[in-house]
Amino acid sequence: MIKGIAHVCFVVRDLDASLAFYRDALGLRQAFEFRNAAGARTGVYLHAGERTFIELFVGQPAPAPAAASFRHICLEVDDVAGAVGRLREKGVATDEPKLGADQSWQAWLSDPDGNRIELHGYTKQSAQTCYFAAAPRAAPPVVI
Repeated sequence: MIKGIAHVCFVVRDLDASLAFYRDALGLRQAFEFRNAAGARTGVYLHAGERTFIELFVGQPAPAPAAASFRHICLEVDDVAGAVGRLREKGVATDEPKLGADQSWQAWLSDPDGNRIELHGYTKQSAQTCYFAAAPRAAPPVVI
């Protein structure tokens, strides 16, 4: 059975720029790296909490089709406003935090290759919090 999301993989144009973003700005810890037969670094695994990683590989990202089903990844943080403040101090552009339809705080940013990232903070009223409290029953629907 499925235990969770193991990793999300991105192809990145510039591994150093992506490491500066994910490791240095977001604070993810580098777990290990991939090297080719010549010893050149070709990718890295970054720990994103629990048993989840973000995998980055050097390459040329293909343009996203207009009707792509992938929209973003979402990273849970303790304090969305605090995370936004720290990221802005490091020069990362973010949207203003807002309360979403699911009653969770969210803020949006993009990595150096334009991949959208949502920062997410649960509240006591979040649909997700209600689900965890009621599990295995389903939480009530969210009206958007």
